[in-house]
Amino acid sequence: MAKYENDVKQLLKLIGGKENIQAVSHCMTRMRFVLVDPKKADEKAIEEIPAVKGTFTQAGQYQVIIGNDVSVFYNEFTSYAGIEGVSKEAAKAAAKTNQNVVQKMMGALGEIFAPLIPALICGGLILGFRNIIGEINFFENGTKSLADMYQFWEGTYNFLWLIGEAVFHLLPVGIVWSITKKMGTTQILGIILGLTLVSSQLLNGFSVADTPTADIPVWDFGFAKVEMIGYQGQVIAAMMAGFVLVYLEKFFKKHCPEVISMIVVPFCSLVPAVIIAHTVVGPIGWTIGNAIADVVYGGLMSSFGWLFAGLFGLLYAPIVMTGLHHMTNAIDTQLVNTYDGTILWPMIALSNIAQGSSVLAMSILQKKNERAQQVNVPACISCYLGVTEPALFGVNLKYGFPLICGMIGSAIAAMISVGFGVQALSIGVGGLPGIISIKPEFYLIFLLAMAEAIVVPFVLTFFVGKKKLSKEDRGLAAKGTTAATETVLKEETAASVDKAPEESLTEIKAILSGKVIPIEEVDDDVFSQKVMGDGVAIEPTDTTVVAPADAEVSIVMAETGHACGLTLANGMEILIHVGIDTVDMGGDGFKLLVAQGDHVSCGAPLIQFEPEKIKAAGHPTTTMLILTGEGTARNIQMRTGQTAEAGKTAVISFE
Repeated sequence: MAKYENDVKQLLKLIGGKENIQAVSHCMTRMRFVLVDPKKADEKAIEEIPAVKGTFTQAGQYQVIIGNDVSVFYNEFTSYAGIEGVSKEAAKAAAKTNQNVVQKMMGALGEIFAPLIPALICGGLILGFRNIIGEINFFENGTKSLADMYQFWEGTYNFLWLIGEAVFHLLPVGIVWSITKKMGTTQILGIILGLTLVSSQLLNGFSVADTPTADIPVWDFGFAKVEMIGYQGQVIAAMMAGFVLVYLEKFFKKHCPEVISMIVVPFCSLVPAVIIAHTVVGPIGWTIGNAIADVVYGGLMSSFGWLFAGLFGLLYAPIVMTGLHHMTNAIDTQLVNTYDGTILWPMIALSNIAQGSSVLAMSILQKKNERAQQVNVPACISCYLGVTEPALFGVNLKYGFPLICGMIGSAIAAMISVGFGVQALSIGVGGLPGIISIKPEFYLIFLLAMAEAIVVPFVLTFFVGKKKLSKEDRGLAAKGTTAATETVLKEETAASVDKAPEESLTEIKAILSGKVIPIEEVDDDVFSQKVMGDGVAIEPTDTTVVAPADAEVSIVMAETGHACGLTLANGMEILIHVGIDTVDMGGDGFKLLVAQGDHVSCGAPLIQFEPEKIKAAGHPTTTMLILTGEGTARNIQMRTGQTAEAGKTAVISFE
C-alpha cells in the first residue's frame, strides 16, 4: 500500500478529477495545479485531508501544501491519476497568462513539435544527403549525379527515401499523436487518425495539383461524394484534425457513463473525427493553401515584385512552420511552364541559408553547452542542405531572436535576388547547394545574395545572443563564478561530505550573508503564517547558500536547484528555500552543489544562484530557513534584526 494512497484518492476527487487538471508540478513544499475550472476544487474538504497543511491560489496556480514529503506525495498522485509527465508543463501553463495571442500560438506550435524534433533532425540529414548524391549533377558536364553514375549510390538514394518519406510525407501521424499526448487524451486514437490522413488508399497530396479533377477518386455515398485526397506533409489539416479528435474524446468522456466508456468513447470520438477531417478540415486546409499561393503568384508578377520578395523572404520561415510551404511547388511549376524558369525557388533556398546561419551563430555561442549542441550542429547542417524544420523548431523558434534574425537576412537576400531577376531552371536543391539550380547567367548575383544570407543573420544572431542568452544557455559558469572559484566550491563541498558533527549543537548559523528578518515579514503566506514551521528569512547580499550546521542532505530539488532540506544530528529538520515562487524558473539561475544523502559541514556550499535572474523573473530573492522538525531541541529562539555573515553568525539558538 502506498504511503499516501487514501490522501491521493481524496485529493484527485476533491480537486475535480483528472479532467480538471491542466498541469501539475511540485516545489519543495507544495503541489501546484493549473486547473481547467478552479471553482470545481473543494478547498474546505481538501484542507481536511490529513497530509494537507493548507491551500491557496497564486499566479493562476492552485497550491496544496504538503511539506517535506511532497515529492513522495507527488509521485503517488501522478501515478494514481495517470498524468505522468504533465508536471513539466505547469510553469509554462501559468506563464501563458502573461503572453499575448501570438506568443501563445507560437508556444503551442513549439510544444506540439518538440517531441518530433529528433525525427525531424534525422529526416533532415537524410534528405540533405540524398540531395547531394542524387540531385546535384557533378559528372559528364553537369548532366549526371553520383546516383546516376554508380549503382551503389542509386540504391542508397532510393533506400534512404524510405525514412525520408516516413518523416516528412507522413508527418501528420506524428503531429496528431503529439497533440493527443499534449492534451492528455488517447494517443493510439491520434495515431490512427493521422494514418487515415496519409493512407495509401488516398490520392497522394503532392499529386493533387497534377491530377485532373475527373481523375481524383471519390467515396460515393449516393447522396454525396467525398474526394479521396491525402494530406501528406500537411501541418494545418493535421493539427485541426487532432484538436477535433481531442475535444470529441473529452466531450464523450465527460458525458458517457463509466461502464460503457471503453466502447463508446473511442468509437464516437474517432469515427466523427475522421469524417470531419476529410470533409471539413481537409478542404479548409487546401483553401488556405491556395489563397496563399494566389497572393504569392500575384505579388511576384507585379511591378512591386522586389517589395513582395522582401515580404516573402521575411515570412517564408513561419510559413514553413505551418506546412503551407508545400504549396509553393505548384507556383514554381507554373512559373517554369510560363516563363521558362522560376523566380520563387531562389528565395526559398536563400531562406534556408539564412535560418541555417542563425543556427550557426547559436552553435558558436553555445559551443560549451553540450546538450544544445546535440540539436544545433545537425540542425545547422540540415538547414544548409535545404531542410529547415529541425532548425526552426529545435533552435530558432525555441529562443525567438534567431528566427527573427534569420527572417531579416532572408528578406534582404530575397530583395537582392528578385531585384536582379534571378531565376532557377526548376525546383531543385535547397540551402547552399541551391546554386546548382540557378541559371548560369545569374550565378554571381545569387552568390552575392547567398553571402548576405550567411553574414547578416549570423552577425545579428551572434550579437543579440551575446546579450540575451544566459550563461547557463551558453554552457558557461554562473555569473560571478570563475572556473577557479567553481573548483574551490566543489572541493569544499567534497571535503565536507561524510564528516560527522564534532560538537554538541546549540545554534544554527546564517545560510547567507545579509539582513535577517522575521519569517512573518516574508511575502508568502505559506512561510509567513508558519504553515511549514517557524524560522527566519534573509535578504541576501551574496549568492552562495551554505550549510548552517553539520548535517545530512535529506532532500533536494534536483530539477530546479532552488531548495534543499537538511537533517541535523539532534534530529532537527531544516528547509532552505531560495526566493519566492522560484520553482517557476525551472532551474534557470540556480546551481545545486550537493546531492541527497551527502553529509556536509557548517559553511559548506549548498546552492549557488543569480539574484539578477530571480529579480528579472519577477520574484523576491528573500531566502527562508525553516525548522520543519524540532528534533530534540528545546527553547528555540529566532535571532532577527541583525546583519549576518554566512556560516558564522548564529540566527537560531536552542538547548
